[in-house]
Amino acid sequence: MDELTPRQIVAELDKYIVGQKDAKKAVAIAIRNRVRRRLLPTELQEEIHPKNIIMIGPTGCGKTEIARRLSRLTGAPFVKVEATKYTEVGYVGRDVESMVRDLVATAINMVRKEFRQQVQAQAEKNTRERLLDLLMPSSHTDKGEATARGADLFQTLAQGMSATGSQAQKGMEAATAQSQEQSSEQERRNRAREMLARKLDAGELEDRNVEIETQSQSMPM
Repeated sequence: MDELTPRQIVAELDKYIVGQKDAKKAVAIAIRNRVRRRLLPTELQEEIHPKNIIMIGPTGCGKTEIARRLSRLTGAPFVKVEATKYTEVGYVGRDVESMVRDLVATAINMVRKEFRQQVQAQAEKNTRERLLDLLMPSSHTDKGEATARGADLFQTLAQGMSATGSQAQKGMEAATAQSQEQSSEQERRNRAREMLARKLDAGELEDRNVEIETQSQSMPM
């Protein structure tokens, strides 16, 4: 947006709005002036006051659509309000201050949506891995067996280091066999996990139920 000239802004508006050349030219110049003011040093920004625009015209001439397209082009929040819904303070109806609150709420939702899009890919990846962990958990028995095998492997290596000749050779062969067995088991689990992942991606596990515990987050004041 910072690099768009008024002519280019008008060209973007021409894609969606027919006619109203003067209005589109006026808002394009106003948008460009605001961008240029924002790029100036702070001390110079105070000397330049941005100009607001009020568009007046009959219903259906394109006022709202021009504002809507400009908001999408600049990434600014857009709120459409009906004047008949607002009343003076003390009367039944919505007060004018709620208009500002609606605008702020819209801006906050835009920022939230932007951040969601930034983390969506990583969130989907983490969710997929978490589901695979829940669908194919590592049981306590497997962990105990792995620990026992690790202890046996360490003991075998220790015996092999203290032994000589044929005893050392047998100890090293036993340690190698245990290591290969653990590697083979890990490969089997990896293949099973890959198969489960393919089924999950294909939607074949939609009828499976999993339980997960989450920490509740306190709502900001």
